[in-house]
Amino acid sequence: MGFCSDMKIIIAIDGFSSGGKSTFAREIAARLGYIFIDSGAMYRAVTLYALQHGAIRNGILDEDKLVGMLDDIDIVFRFNPARGASDIYVNGEYAEGKIRTIEVSNFVSAVSSVPQVRRKLVAMQQEMGRNRGVVMDGRDIGTVVFPDAELKIFLTADPAVRARRRYQELAAKGMDVSLEEIERNIRERDEADQSRDVSPLRKAEDAVVLDNSYMTLDEQMAWVTDKLCNI
Repeated sequence: MGFCSDMKIIIAIDGFSSGGKSTFAREIAARLGYIFIDSGAMYRAVTLYALQHGAIRNGILDEDKLVGMLDDIDIVFRFNPARGASDIYVNGEYAEGKIRTIEVSNFVSAVSSVPQVRRKLVAMQQEMGRNRGVVMDGRDIGTVVFPDAELKIFLTADPAVRARRRYQELAAKGMDVSLEEIERNIRERDEADQSRDVSPLRKAEDAVVLDNSYMTLDEQMAWVTDKLCNI
């Protein structure tokens, strides 16, 4: 896969949870030699911190307490050559596995809806992309973080397909989860992401849609190569 120009661009990928955005974005970045930034991991990192430090108790998010903690949360990505991708660290602690649990998934939409959280992370993301040559995925990348991105992609897939993917991912890590619980979580997150007041999930007007429900990664790469060569 190659880009039909030498200029560095920003590729913004938005879409629903568990739709394969990170895998798709990571592969594009690897093939282009770009930096990959998983914005969803950043929101998961804040959610993990909230769970660990008492801002979420008995299933309830204390927004004021979370906002008061924001300046104490340091998020860093470090490239891991063993897996050819970046790992996330929260206040110096490796958190890649911890942020992927179903407990974090159950609260990440609520945390993401807090305006102060979004302002903090959007500013961090914009700084990360200042020099371009970046592939970033999330919920509001093409609409809020990088509205001037040269290529915007809205990735979607059937909720049942996304649930199976997520189930297989977690089961492979030895986590005891049910497919029914995962699909319920995905559908609830879809609704929450689209209906929140701050930066709701929506397709940018100039984004191209990719439904990858039944596509292999190679087929997705062929699709995006065509888009890159027509910029």
